[in-house]
Amino acid sequence: MAMSRNEVGGAGPDRAAGRIKVLIVDDHTVVRRGLRGFFDLLDDIEVVGEAEDGRRAVALVDEVLPDVVLMDIVMPVMDGIAAISEIKARHPDVEIVALTSFIEEDRVTAALEAGATGYLLKDAEADDVAIAIRRAQAGEVHLDPQVARLLARRVRNPRPDHEPLTEREREVLRLVARGHSNKEIAALLDITERTARTHVSNILGKLDLASRTQAALWAIEHKAV
Repeated sequence: MAMSRNEVGGAGPDRAAGRIKVLIVDDHTVVRRGLRGFFDLLDDIEVVGEAEDGRRAVALVDEVLPDVVLMDIVMPVMDGIAAISEIKARHPDVEIVALTSFIEEDRVTAALEAGATGYLLKDAEADDVAIAIRRAQAGEVHLDPQVARLLARRVRNPRPDHEPLTEREREVLRLVARGHSNKEIAALLDITERTARTHVSNILGKLDLASRTQAALWAIEHKAV
């Protein structure tokens, strides 16, 4: 991973309430140390722990309660996708960015469906990793450009006979594409969170999509935002 410092310090958001607490999970010591060394140079990110496998990551999240987990996908004992699912089940507010060498569609989709809010390749610049962490903390999705293109190709042409969206579903889709959570959508549209969740589920079913990220990409691709 390239360790340039084009945006050290000054590119982050105002963190008056505290730095972004990050847990690094990777089975390679050199990767963990390299990332920690870079993050130690930043004013708005604090590394609160490291884990070498998914099982240890789940335990550490319980202990240190990070804001964002930087998660490798392929690891021994428990892989990253299983760890993402477990962490999100226990701590829904903890954001997770997948960081891996693989761009296989099945792995990308599985990680995002498990709850990852970002997906980066290990050849990304360190600055991009920091940006992904900041965006995850803000509730925004950040994808490696190659990953975004892969998903865009997949969702560009949903099944031709898909049921049309209602006007309310289109409103919800626009908010999903802007990165809003179900709770935020409910507040903006003056509906219950359960109703917002139902609308999102209906949208995914009608468009034959698997995740909110795919729905957001579909909305952008079809100029629904």
